[in-house]
Amino acid sequence: MTLQRAVCGTAAAVASRRLGTRLLSAAAAPGGPLAVYQRRLADGSLYADEYQAAIVQRLDQIHRSLDGYSPPRRSLLSRLFSLGASSSRRPRGLYLWGTVGTGKTMLMDLFHDCVDTPHKRRVHFNAFMLDVHRRIHEAKQRAAIQSSDTKPRAFDPIRPVAEAIADEVWLICFDEFQVTDIADAMILKRLFTSLFYNGVIVVATSNRPPDDLYKNGLQRGNFLPFIPVLKEHCYVECLDSGIDYRLMGAASQEKTYFLKSDGDADSGLRRLFKVLCARETDVVRPRLLHVRGRDVQFERTCGQVADCTFSELCDRPLGAADYLTMAQFFHTVIIRDVPQLNTKKRAQARRFITLMDTLYDHHPEGDQYPTVSDGKRSHRQVRVVISADVPLKELFTADKDMDVDDDKRALMDDLKLTNDSLTEASIFTGEEELFAFERTVSRLAEMQTADYWSRWEQTAA
Repeated sequence: MTLQRAVCGTAAAVASRRLGTRLLSAAAAPGGPLAVYQRRLADGSLYADEYQAAIVQRLDQIHRSLDGYSPPRRSLLSRLFSLGASSSRRPRGLYLWGTVGTGKTMLMDLFHDCVDTPHKRRVHFNAFMLDVHRRIHEAKQRAAIQSSDTKPRAFDPIRPVAEAIADEVWLICFDEFQVTDIADAMILKRLFTSLFYNGVIVVATSNRPPDDLYKNGLQRGNFLPFIPVLKEHCYVECLDSGIDYRLMGAASQEKTYFLKSDGDADSGLRRLFKVLCARETDVVRPRLLHVRGRDVQFERTCGQVADCTFSELCDRPLGAADYLTMAQFFHTVIIRDVPQLNTKKRAQARRFITLMDTLYDHHPEGDQYPTVSDGKRSHRQVRVVISADVPLKELFTADKDMDVDDDKRALMDDLKLTNDSLTEASIFTGEEELFAFERTVSRLAEMQTADYWSRWEQTAA
């Protein structure tokens, strides 16, 4: 039994599941999450799941608490004396964690679609933090231009950035709330304290419980004060039915995961690329994408189809912004020659995880905060075809043999870390990658199903 399963198996959780079972036949307000969930059960689009039903109860409660809600206005007096709306009167959000494929994202999206306000955003956490860092950089530049002082003054851009976000939205739904970057970890407490102070409600999904966020991360002591802030403003619920619904779909008739050892990988990819190109009004050519002042070239594309190698996507220093731009331009990405990944290929593994998260969770609007006018999530999922050295479930292995290169040694020196840190910090052990790769494998499995490809055809039509 995993630790997550043990935590979710407490007496309180069991009681909640029993209550959830009764919810399947309970009366519900027509526009709330519970009513929508019941309709999807009735039409067969969802399986009856007592674990999910218990979470729906919580989401329905939150939905009712948001009826008529608007964030507190920030007056000059409140800013001077740090007086915000009482947290006891402010609705709480939800932090929903559990193992992969159990329906966390589906339930969050269901809730998001039910909340009737234009002031809401549904965003992957990586994309959100990317935008936050962009805003921080711009705020610092504005402050430098506006300052007439000859001596530089200390300036904290976190509060104005949080206020700007709160002016745009008061409900943010985060998918895959995870903290792996030290730059993110160091600002989260100040950022979210200010967001909550300004009345922002957060609903988030994660594979980790709050206490395990940034586990064994560098300088984690500076991150820890964020955890009680999160718990104060969000209910914490676990969803772990032990079922990965992504693995239950029927395989696509079109083969999309090729083992190189089978011998048909190259010919299969050539045939598939030719079929895809026949549907495009373009020729096979290199493509140059402009990403935040940089040019990123892909050697072999045709219209909205990219035929890439793993090296092209993950050996280069690309990040979330590059992959988001890719997802906006290409509806199908072929990735050739994916190796078995381990701790010695940590940078490539992290890029591959980020790439898969981005392609799986792409929104066609291309906004950092995708929004839709009809209240429903518009989601054009990017299709992925892969050739790999090993089967999907063996793509990542934990290698305990620590190989400290010069870059890691320099990082240890900068952070005043000892050799003992090699066995503790997740940046060196690969624990975070192994944990995140469970999600990647689950998503890749779903991306090979007939349902995934048919959903793409429906959204592309």
